[in-house]
Amino acid sequence: MQYDEKKFQSYLKSAKEGNITEQYNIGRCYQHGIGTTNNEEKVFQWYLKSANGGNIYGQYNLGRCYQYGIGTTKNEEKAFQWYLKSAEGRNVTGQNSLGYCYRNGIGTTKDDEKAFQWYLKSAEGGNMDGQNNLGDCYEYGIGTTIDKYKAFQWYLKSAERGNIYGQYNLGRCYQHGIGETKDEEKAFQWYLKSAEGGNIYGQNNLGDCYEYGIGTTKDQEKAFQWYLKSAEGGNISGQCNLGYFYGNGIGTTKDKEKAFQWYLKSAEGGDIFGQYNLGRCYQHGVGTTRDEEKAFHWYLKSAEGGDIFGQYNLGRCFQHGIGTTKDEEKAFQWYLKSAEGGNVAGQNNLGYCYRNGVGTTKDEEKAFQWCLKSAEGGDINGQYNLGHSYQHGIGRTKDEEKAFQWYLKSAEGRNVTGQNSLGYCYRNSIGTTKDDEKAFQWYSKSANGGDINGQYNLGHCYHYGIGTTKDEKKAFQWYLKSAEGGNVVGQNKLGYFYGNGIGTTKDEVKEFRWFLKSAEGGDINGQYNIGRCYQHGIGTTKDEEKAFQWYLKSAEGRNVTGQNSLGYCYRNGIGTTKDEVKAFQWYLKSADGGDINGQYNLGRCYQHGIGTTKDEEKAFQWCLKSAESGSIEGKYSLEHFYHYEIGTMKDEKKHFNDTQN
Repeated sequence: MQYDEKKFQSYLKSAKEGNITEQYNIGRCYQHGIGTTNNEEKVFQWYLKSANGGNIYGQYNLGRCYQYGIGTTKNEEKAFQWYLKSAEGRNVTGQNSLGYCYRNGIGTTKDDEKAFQWYLKSAEGGNMDGQNNLGDCYEYGIGTTIDKYKAFQWYLKSAERGNIYGQYNLGRCYQHGIGETKDEEKAFQWYLKSAEGGNIYGQNNLGDCYEYGIGTTKDQEKAFQWYLKSAEGGNISGQCNLGYFYGNGIGTTKDKEKAFQWYLKSAEGGDIFGQYNLGRCYQHGVGTTRDEEKAFHWYLKSAEGGDIFGQYNLGRCFQHGIGTTKDEEKAFQWYLKSAEGGNVAGQNNLGYCYRNGVGTTKDEEKAFQWCLKSAEGGDINGQYNLGHSYQHGIGRTKDEEKAFQWYLKSAEGRNVTGQNSLGYCYRNSIGTTKDDEKAFQWYSKSANGGDINGQYNLGHCYHYGIGTTKDEKKAFQWYLKSAEGGNVVGQNKLGYFYGNGIGTTKDEVKEFRWFLKSAEGGDINGQYNIGRCYQHGIGTTKDEEKAFQWYLKSAEGRNVTGQNSLGYCYRNGIGTTKDEVKAFQWYLKSADGGDINGQYNLGRCYQHGIGTTKDEEKAFQWCLKSAESGSIEGKYSLEHFYHYEIGTMKDEKKHFNDTQN
């Protein structure tokens, strides 16, 4: 300290006598507190004296004072002028700063060619910052032609002289093979030097190396430590990565609140990946209160910044009205951007839009093409949808073998919908050999993964012993899961189990409740069954008008049993005005659809002229169909027809055979 004070006094004496070098040195003393107290105003004053006297180092430092407002008012034009004087005096540091001014339009008009020229002078003069900046120019074609090899060479010079930015950039070159053969071990070594020197970008990339095992052994704890250093140093990418590590408990204890805090810092700093992840935190309430409007806000920023994941999620917000007004056209546009950027989930959803005409004109060929891209890119939802397209010939010729193959890929990727469809393929020999055991296995995977259709189909397997031992209790349990998940077919089946005491205690009230859920959900079998409940007072008060209404819904949905029951209501005036013509019409629909009771009732209409002209031959034909399908009433009627030669010739042998079957 005594030495510094003596040094300061010596500088001060010479400086006051007009020595421009010592004026520069006394400015440094005041700037760094060497032998005296820090005093920015005096820093400026002494650099000004030195600069006016022609000292190129004083001129450079005076430029810095004006650029950053050290001891004076910030003035970028004056900063530029002093950097220019210093640079023209061959100060390599001043030349680098002058290049920076031209590159960024500080105190002058932006001019990349001049920036390049001054960086070149600085670099050739041995300035390691200038060498790094010259490398940037060659790498990205700033003021010159792109030349990756020259970029590498200048980064190398800068790095070897100890410049932490040059070391970082040299690491990038080795990692990605920029201007030099790719060498991940060397990349790691240079990132390590840069990181240890305090470069926040090098620290983040060193974290990447440890996370993914680039040029070194994977070490999640070390990755965490370097991301932490980078993040605390203000690097927005490091902050995003740190948030991810906290959110998933990688290399540290899981802490969703800290994850949120770091994503917030990253997002506010402008990192598009941080903005995307912050949006997810707000959407799902991760480490913070759920707020869909804020989720939308951050997805929008991320999407506008070009992040394909942000674009995908913004599309979902517009499609489903999450945090904003529903707008399918905007949803389509953002899915398109995401898809064109290579996001496989966006490609799948874009395919969905084209397939269903969401926000755009329906186009099954385009739907197929985008599903194909998504599937080939590895998206399990895209693979499922591509399988579906091949199975049903949507946008492409039907091809069940390809359908099976894509369902298999999706299923192996743990897509529960794909697993259910694969089970269906094995069950019904679609694109593969029938195999009930494999069908059961895939239905089981799908069901255990939470797919309500898989749960229903697994229940069906246990119910009828398909690919496994029959087990009505397990069948009931899986139908229950499916029903509780909202599967209307499962709800109808559960009602049936409660009504008949299969795998559970008989309970007509529960039977009614589940049939009602199924019916309200649009299942035509559930609508028929709830009609039965109201007609006969099963689990509820008898109400023939409601019975009629539900039979009508079921019948209009083409349920042949419901059509027969609706005909019965019109025939007998149950819950509606008696109308034999309508009764005949609904019996006809039911019979044409293959319902044996509808066939029998249609035969009776023709036999007795109910709602139509009497026609004994048609009566015979419909009773015959009914009998051949197993209707007891149809068989007895057929006996009557043969015995009395109604609509047919008397045939005692035939009469005998029919009544014995």
